[in-house]
Amino acid sequence: MKHASPVNLCLSSVTAFLLALPVCAASAEQPNFVVIMADDVSPEMYGCYGSKEAKTPNLDRLAQQGVMFNTAWACALCLPARAEIMTGCYATRTGVWSNGFAIPREDGSPELFKYFPSFARLLKEAGYATAIAGKWHLSSAEPPDSPAVGFDQYSLWVGEKELSALPDQKRADVAMENDETPSRYWQPSIVQNGKIYPSKPDEFGPTINADFLCGFMERSVQSGKPFLAYFPTAAPHGARNGMPTTPLYGKPGDNGSDDRQENARRFRALNDYLDVLVGRLEQKTRELGVYDNTVFIFTADNGTAVVAKSRGTERGCRVPMIAWGGPVKQRGPTDEITDFSDILSTLVDFAGAKLPLGANVDGKSLKPFLTGATDMHREYILSCIGTTRLARTRTYLLEAVDAILGAPRGRFYYCGDSRDGRGYQRVDNDPKHATARKQFGAILAEHPGLTADHPYFHTRKGAKWLAAYTDPQAVEKHLHNHKDYQFYDETLPPQEQSPTK
Repeated sequence: MKHASPVNLCLSSVTAFLLALPVCAASAEQPNFVVIMADDVSPEMYGCYGSKEAKTPNLDRLAQQGVMFNTAWACALCLPARAEIMTGCYATRTGVWSNGFAIPREDGSPELFKYFPSFARLLKEAGYATAIAGKWHLSSAEPPDSPAVGFDQYSLWVGEKELSALPDQKRADVAMENDETPSRYWQPSIVQNGKIYPSKPDEFGPTINADFLCGFMERSVQSGKPFLAYFPTAAPHGARNGMPTTPLYGKPGDNGSDDRQENARRFRALNDYLDVLVGRLEQKTRELGVYDNTVFIFTADNGTAVVAKSRGTERGCRVPMIAWGGPVKQRGPTDEITDFSDILSTLVDFAGAKLPLGANVDGKSLKPFLTGATDMHREYILSCIGTTRLARTRTYLLEAVDAILGAPRGRFYYCGDSRDGRGYQRVDNDPKHATARKQFGAILAEHPGLTADHPYFHTRKGAKWLAAYTDPQAVEKHLHNHKDYQFYDETLPPQEQSPTK
């Protein structure tokens, strides 16, 4: 069986990528962008999404002043989510399916942005100053300082691999969490524009990176250039057991606890502190006099670890998504649907930028909906994780579709107006919903999945990944929700219980 290359699905060739349309010059009408992405946190961690315990006043306020999506999808793991948001393409195009699982290009390279232009590069070519701060975690792609990626400046938490590549860098030069990994919080391991940031014991990683972006925005305004400030923060990832806590809860050097309730408090406190940083970035644009010409987007890369992350269910990929500022119309909560593939198209549309000739994306610009030009956005959204695909409309959900794991048809639900799993009706074989089920078949046909005979799984690395992925215990976890969130029927037909090797 011959498999189509992900590259051919997006660009006909590298030459086509280089034949970009003329780049727009910077203009006074081009808005600034601040894109903030939290790490490993589900919507219910925020007051605007229903939490009674959250202390997130900034995002709660901004959700009412702007647009808050009740249903927004990313991917259920870090790396594919970051690839999708930056390229506007699903894994069915890029081949970036999971952490540790990215199908190489035809030439055998792991390059991503050479073939799929990033929103940073497109905006830079349209006259923007661009910067990223926080967490990269796209190790299978080009590094963040590559010209193919498009960032002028960066401030990023890095691990030992990245540190070892720097001149004369020693392991002892950076603070280590539990003597295992470079710290991302107190006295963090951060590299700014190729140089190690000399962090002190009482300095906090997310704060350093937020301050870096504030300085970047100020310099951009002074130079007269519109800016893109991308803040894929490391918080609140890993703030439970064994990871430092936050300035709102604990003290410098505090490396976590083994108590379950204590860890939950730490995680929530760090997420609450992220809300403080959101407020700081918003306030900076007001001080600079550019708030009315700045579009903010807040989201997360995937659902909360353990109870959502990595699962091929809606909870795995459902994330908060709030947009506000500048031209964004006040709508408050909305049941319109969106996913990460829409972000690139939205930024490009607002900026008046152009896609390279021959480039295709899966997303649709949110600009008409955000500005009030239309009250509808798109008919369906999609998510991919591992080899699993999910799709959703406003009222139906198809999840856990994975032929390799023995679930080729997945599970089909009528959701009505519900968005969090409560009240979903299982309607796989209900004739009243047959038309809708057929429509979902067409959606998946448009975004084909993988089978076990794909050439990648015959490579050493691919075979190793597939063996772990199809382990029965891993399959059981992946195809079902955490026991605390099993609100609907998750059974699979008997013939779909065993993974297909």
